[in-house]
Amino acid sequence: MDTPRVNHRAILSVFGGFLSLFCTLGFLNAFGVFQQHYKASILQNMTESDVSWIGTVAIFLIFLFAPITGILVDRFGPRWLLIGGSIGTLLSVFLTSLCTQYCQFFLAQGGLQGISMAFVTWPPTAVVSRSLPTHRGLALGTVVGGSSVGGVIWPIMLARLLDQSTLGFGWVMRIVGFMMLPLFVIVCFTVREPRQQQSAPPPKPPSPAETGSESELGAQGPLGVQPITEKKKVEKSDVVTFLKNPVFICLTTGLAIGNLGIFIPFFFISSYAIEMGVDPQMSFYLISILNAGSLFGRVGPGYLADRVGHYNICLLAVISSGITAFCLTEARSLAGLVVISVAYGFISGAILAIQNACVAKIAGIHMQGTAMGMFMGFLAVTTLVGGPIGGALLSRYGYLSLSTFTGAALVGGSLLVSAAKLLLNRNIFAAV
Repeated sequence: MDTPRVNHRAILSVFGGFLSLFCTLGFLNAFGVFQQHYKASILQNMTESDVSWIGTVAIFLIFLFAPITGILVDRFGPRWLLIGGSIGTLLSVFLTSLCTQYCQFFLAQGGLQGISMAFVTWPPTAVVSRSLPTHRGLALGTVVGGSSVGGVIWPIMLARLLDQSTLGFGWVMRIVGFMMLPLFVIVCFTVREPRQQQSAPPPKPPSPAETGSESELGAQGPLGVQPITEKKKVEKSDVVTFLKNPVFICLTTGLAIGNLGIFIPFFFISSYAIEMGVDPQMSFYLISILNAGSLFGRVGPGYLADRVGHYNICLLAVISSGITAFCLTEARSLAGLVVISVAYGFISGAILAIQNACVAKIAGIHMQGTAMGMFMGFLAVTTLVGGPIGGALLSRYGYLSLSTFTGAALVGGSLLVSAAKLLLNRNIFAAV
């Protein structure tokens, strides 16, 4: 069977996917800046919890609509999804520039932006996974790295424009919209499905117990179903079979548990730094440092995973993130906080980059979008409740409880991720 090779079309899709996540998840990484600005000026009569729900709902909706966008991209391709999502995202940004009341911000920046961004975020991951199956870890890591770059650039830019300029909130948001516009145009023109190829009748697939190499596992779909390169519609039976795959069940459950805690350090590292006596201005930059570390964690381990196995690197990253999280409150100086931020950003970034490659590895080529969409949909609930749980623990028990909860969630989730790896191949040293 012919497999898509590295070509200009595939590389352009990776570039477009990078820009897509830069404008979506990368932009949402800057919500802490909006939270601070809203609480200090426009929405000063609302509580911190009320304001935080705007960003939380946007992130939740991106994950919630992932299954829908995944099914649609497998059936119709990415073009119209990207165009519609881009228009919706730009509309939400420009509408936010006109908002003056909480309900308006909630609907524009929370509801419309979250739903629209889902249709720009997930199609590129499916297309890239289909285009570069033999370099899936590196390719998806590069695409997801766009959110890390956005997490570095957007917060700094927005903080400077909102706090150190005379433009006003409305014009700052319009500038954001005009910056996103050409980037979305590039996304819509560069993210394209790989060209259909003729394939010879596939050989009888080996069972997971008989093989552990990436090329073999990457060539077979769920429960031994062979992926194809010709365009094929995703049938209901394909979805049911995939959902019953024990590897998918263990992997998804394990990473959903880990998702309860994985983002907590991103939410609370700045406030913890201030608690430790760090200058508030410098504590803000710790978020960008976390995201900078996450960028390298999403690209480097992805390249390594293509050689030693996606499940191996994912499992190592989940365990290492848990151990690092347990140590977060041991950092009590600026130098210690910088080191722990870089370390946690790097290791947790590897999880976020490789998890999609792990799902894609057990799915047929024709249902990459559906598989990753369902996976992200299951993570939506724990992504939504993780932050509020962290906030409740902080208000009652302090920062040590945050560190403990994050570490326990990640280490606990790693047990099921290891079960998924062993279900693929019982040889613990196999490149799975």
